[in-house]
Amino acid sequence: MLTVSETAELLRSFDRVLILTHIRPDGDTVGCAAGLCAALRALGKTAFLLPNPGLTDTTAPYFAPYAAPAEFTPAKVVSVDIAAVGLFPDNAKPYIGAVDLAIDHHPSFEGFGKANIVRPEAAACGELILDIIRELTPVTPKIALPLYVAISTDTGGFIYSNVTAATHRAAAELMDAGIDYRRVNKLFFQTKSRVRMQLEAAMLADAKFYDGSRVAVLAVPRALLEKFHATESDAEDLSALGPQIQGVDCAVTMRELGDGVWKFSLRTGERVNATEVCRLLGGGGHARAAGATVEHVTQAEAEEKILSAIAQIVPDFKK
Repeated sequence: MLTVSETAELLRSFDRVLILTHIRPDGDTVGCAAGLCAALRALGKTAFLLPNPGLTDTTAPYFAPYAAPAEFTPAKVVSVDIAAVGLFPDNAKPYIGAVDLAIDHHPSFEGFGKANIVRPEAAACGELILDIIRELTPVTPKIALPLYVAISTDTGGFIYSNVTAATHRAAAELMDAGIDYRRVNKLFFQTKSRVRMQLEAAMLADAKFYDGSRVAVLAVPRALLEKFHATESDAEDLSALGPQIQGVDCAVTMRELGDGVWKFSLRTGERVNATEVCRLLGGGGHARAAGATVEHVTQAEAEEKILSAIAQIVPDFKK
């Protein structure tokens, strides 16, 4: 694995760079990609982001200024906040095996790049990207704004258990660059569409509780999204709802992605290691936040799979 200094030196040697983000892109992958792209351009490099079809209305504005034109042919490929090649969007799959540098912060990182750097203890990949950029160029507002989005969103507004003093110091440094952080916080943490609130109410109404109400399972079938005519922006980060329920230390959000395809998002406390649970189902992530996807199952079968996985990891689990 590379050090921060080695990574910065490698990036100085790159040009005509294409930056990849993961499927169902969140604020961390988008913010990291945009911040790194801005930094590379500040060095006089040609750099773009590979268009991602999963962008939402909240993340798209940070991505749009850096989207690659169709005719762009990269000389180097960099991935950010992608733990495994299974998380590549369809249009990124031609670059499997051709990633020159992979930058990540997940304990389940597969190290698929020709060169790799990972910091599992970082609450957000944006923290690592900031350290790398510091060695490349001054942190301007154009660089700082998307990096603040990356760090603030991946920490749930600095409330998740993996947030450290270093996380807050990084955010403070970005704020000192003169960005409009208040607008970011309002948009991502204090604004919900009416449809989003209807979705949340329906999810809570149908939520199931297990293990003395310590485990909550909230389902998002496609029929529910269709009922409220919900967009991807309305459905963004629905996994943040379950952990807010008093007494719950393992919140499972199940979202139907297609016929027989269900994605699990786990948010857990100290008792349940989310990464270990999701690894049993072919997924991964962090100890307190992880995900996995299962295919060819009904909703009931998907729920049984995740409960069985939790039972294998948590000795005192009682259904």
